[in-house]
Amino acid sequence: MNKRPAANSNNTLSTNKLYTILESISDGVMAVDLDGRVVYFNRAAERITGIARAEALEKPCRDVMNVVNHTCAIEETLRTGEQVINRYVCLLSAAGERTPISVSTALLRNRHREVTGAVETFRDLTQVEELRKSIEGLHSFSNMIGRSKPMSELFETLPLIAASDSNVLIRGENGTGKELVARAIHAHSTRCDKPMVSVNVAAIPETLLESELFGHTAGAFTGARSAHMGRFERADGGTLFLDEIGDLSVTLQVKLLRALQEGEIEPVGAEGPRKVDVRVVAATNSDLPRMIEENTFRRDLYYRLNVVELCVPRLRDRPEDIPLLIDHFIGRFNQLKSKDISGIHPNAMHTLLNHEYPGNVRELENIIEHAFVLCPGGIIRPEHLPRSLRGVTPTPVVQVSGTLEQMEILTITAALKRNSFKRKETAAELGIDPSTLYRKIRKHKIIIPESTETSTG
Repeated sequence: MNKRPAANSNNTLSTNKLYTILESISDGVMAVDLDGRVVYFNRAAERITGIARAEALEKPCRDVMNVVNHTCAIEETLRTGEQVINRYVCLLSAAGERTPISVSTALLRNRHREVTGAVETFRDLTQVEELRKSIEGLHSFSNMIGRSKPMSELFETLPLIAASDSNVLIRGENGTGKELVARAIHAHSTRCDKPMVSVNVAAIPETLLESELFGHTAGAFTGARSAHMGRFERADGGTLFLDEIGDLSVTLQVKLLRALQEGEIEPVGAEGPRKVDVRVVAATNSDLPRMIEENTFRRDLYYRLNVVELCVPRLRDRPEDIPLLIDHFIGRFNQLKSKDISGIHPNAMHTLLNHEYPGNVRELENIIEHAFVLCPGGIIRPEHLPRSLRGVTPTPVVQVSGTLEQMEILTITAALKRNSFKRKETAAELGIDPSTLYRKIRKHKIIIPESTETSTG
């Protein structure tokens, strides 16, 4: 196939025309014979691999397509007869450079349906990966991801809070990422070169928690054979993160209040206090004001902790972040699990966009990890999602072709809802011209409620 074959007038599409098409497309195309030796290598294949056609022809395909951590896809298809569809792999050049590509394969058959070889198409995903990373970089802060208004506001506020040395109370449901917020505060504070020590108050029995927080001396109680340094002392000069602070007993609330007021602690069994310099960041999913009224949480401790308050939004309140988070988790699990998942099917995406997420971001992460167990490669489909989600019949109002377009639709729709579908206010919030917003609404067929259609705001 190195030379243009003669045209066959009996064919609807002549071989000459087919050759011209294959040479003009941007995807690499490689064909092999039954022995797996390259018999065709188009111009795009030369560009993507960096290997000249003359050098590739007659060589085993595995010597031409040197992929990282994977077998040769076209040999796999010859061996099993199974197609490979949109497998995400990295192509390794002779210089050691990696190029992300998407690979698909199929068997070649003659007019008698006999297998004569196989073909592989591959697409350079370098620009797609760079775009994904740039978008993620624009909408992330210290391992937190989001492009929604609530998350953007949080990202803007965090550096200011981190720069102060005030105690912080983080409120939010379980799974929203409260510890990530605490770590971001520490990482961007003047204490970043000192330790950040975490303790989940709810996870430690009350009988041990005092010693765990404040330490104890040798012989302070039965079994205390040696002195133990508590979390406060370990965090000296740095940050102490107290998760689930609402579960702290009233007795220990008094001791914690003293540590905050006086800047000193008293280990169990010690003869006197010890000075500590600790910034406390606490987190809770409890209704502390209600607990104060019920006398289960001290009002004075609440105000000591709540110098600055941060609320981490629920995932169901920021649906436009879901596609971005899915892309992030797919990228991370591809690395952790050495898999080649390239994306998610629109029907599966629709299911995930319509889920309530009582477990928030942590639940979404678990869903994607579950999908990685069932999905052999290519794209995540509805059948790869947890069984509890598979009953949702996708009926998308708008058919979209990819995650970036979905993100734009979700961003515009969420902004319209926040502004009561007043399009001038929505355009101002999004930082675009109203005419641009009108064009995108028409393009994506976003439905505007009839009662607001005559009002442009």
